[in-house]
Amino acid sequence: MGWWSRWKDRAPLPHRGASSRTVMYATSPLLAAKTPPWRSKFLVACLGLGFCVLLGRAVYIQLIGTDFYQRQGEIRYARTLTLPANRGRIIDRNGLILATSVPAPSIWAIPKDLEAGRAEKRELARLLGMTVAELERRLGDNPNFVWLKRQVDESVAEQVKKLGVKGVHQVREYKRKYPEGEAAAHVVGFTNVEDRGQEGIELAFQNELAGRDGTRRVIKDRLGRVVEDLGESVNPVDGRDIELSIDSKVQFFAYQRLRDAVAEHKAKAGSVVVLDAQTGEVLALANYPSYSPDNRQNLTGAQLRNRALTDTFEPGSTMKPFIAALALESGRVRPDTVIHTAPGYLQITGSTIRDAHPHNALTVAEVIQKSSNVGTVKMAMQMQPREMWELFTEIGLGQRPQLRFPGVVSGRLRPYKSWRPIEQATMSYGYGLSVSLFQLARAYTVFARDGELIPVSITKNPEPTGGIRVFSPETAQAVRRMLQMAAGPGGTAPKAQTVGYSVGGKTGTAHKQEGRGYAGNKYRSWFVGLAPVEKPRIVVAVMIDEPSNGKYYGGDVAAPVFSEVVQQTLRMMGVPPDIEVRPAIVASQPAVEESF
Repeated sequence: MGWWSRWKDRAPLPHRGASSRTVMYATSPLLAAKTPPWRSKFLVACLGLGFCVLLGRAVYIQLIGTDFYQRQGEIRYARTLTLPANRGRIIDRNGLILATSVPAPSIWAIPKDLEAGRAEKRELARLLGMTVAELERRLGDNPNFVWLKRQVDESVAEQVKKLGVKGVHQVREYKRKYPEGEAAAHVVGFTNVEDRGQEGIELAFQNELAGRDGTRRVIKDRLGRVVEDLGESVNPVDGRDIELSIDSKVQFFAYQRLRDAVAEHKAKAGSVVVLDAQTGEVLALANYPSYSPDNRQNLTGAQLRNRALTDTFEPGSTMKPFIAALALESGRVRPDTVIHTAPGYLQITGSTIRDAHPHNALTVAEVIQKSSNVGTVKMAMQMQPREMWELFTEIGLGQRPQLRFPGVVSGRLRPYKSWRPIEQATMSYGYGLSVSLFQLARAYTVFARDGELIPVSITKNPEPTGGIRVFSPETAQAVRRMLQMAAGPGGTAPKAQTVGYSVGGKTGTAHKQEGRGYAGNKYRSWFVGLAPVEKPRIVVAVMIDEPSNGKYYGGDVAAPVFSEVVQQTLRMMGVPPDIEVRPAIVASQPAVEESF
């Protein structure tokens, strides 16, 4: 041991005060304590375990979980872009556009990247049609992405671009345009901002119109710019055009005339249905009130309702020709069979059925011409309830029309076993059952097609179609002559006459139901008919809801609409005139008030 070691062992610690003790390093208990060997082994084991974990993790990343981590890496730089398909057009039977898609920019933003002063925000909000507070709230929804305004006009998008606000971007989308506006709104319907059908044909044919979007894999840089394509793109499949049976000119005229009639009679609403009697095609389906599919702000349920298909009502006297036809078909009567209707009322199980005016003896043809409740009931009560029920079922009542269109209803027709005698009587003149105007129009095709009920279609189907035989041709032709009498002098609807064409049809007027009873001063008025009488080409049904300007009979309110729609439609179809008649002279003759 050297001198330094010997001296150090004997050297005292530095003196720090009187109370300090002298401590020798060599005699420290900490130096004398032995370290257990398991500690070093534990430390080595921990190091080895950590190395194994790192090795296992490396093996998992490089060999086992490679696909997952490659996908995660691609997410950081690779993107799948959607290549939107063009939505198909909706066109009328002549190829005129009812709905089409046009480019429309949409404005979006990345709020965390937004750099704009108050003046720029104020101008941006003004261009987008919102307040600064609304803009601020929208920007606060998500720091990474928010829509500011979808599908704006090109001029607005250009002005927003000129502002040059950092963090505000544009993307090109497509917006639907509806050239026919309010006139065809209930037929065409509309789409939402995502270009999905919500009403009408847009909803019914969503899958065909939408097509199938394509995809494109690309690499983007940190600024979102495409720098490279990855693999092959999948091209979009554009939607299919839908060609409707609607004639846009007939549709517009029917809507225009209906709108005028609703205003003239201060009515609540109205509907018109025009069917091609040869093919079953729907040429027009108009409702009022309506709406503009391009501007759907502040819409009400009354505007959106497709009343011709969704509203049901008691059809009233429009059912009388079917009872006459059944009586003729079964051989119970002939057109000239006399029925005694005096004294103008009839008692059935304690209930009284009345005519608007008492008639004496009427032939079956005159019962329809004068719209006699008593005469109709006397024919109906010769029949079994099952016969009437089967007839009503055969002409489509109580069943949903097989029409590819949303909202079509079935109406109400109770089973015949539950009918009481008074109910059978009232059903013969249209009370106790309910139908839609569309069902009623289709039912009248049995008279237009010589006894056949034909299927109907909203898409173009120019070929004549076969139907279900309900009556013999002789019966249908006999009833057509009765309908012609009802729409002529001495009938309930001389105002249905039109220039150059023979017409036939039946009026209907009924009290509106409210709860379990009827409103004393609220009516529905309608007229259903066909033209020309000998070889019918069209069936037209008109309904006016709650006329309140002093007139409410179907012959006064609905028949004039029928007259003008028939004349315009047949001219557009190129149907040659079949008679020379002056409707003004016929219409000036007083109409017989129908019983209801």
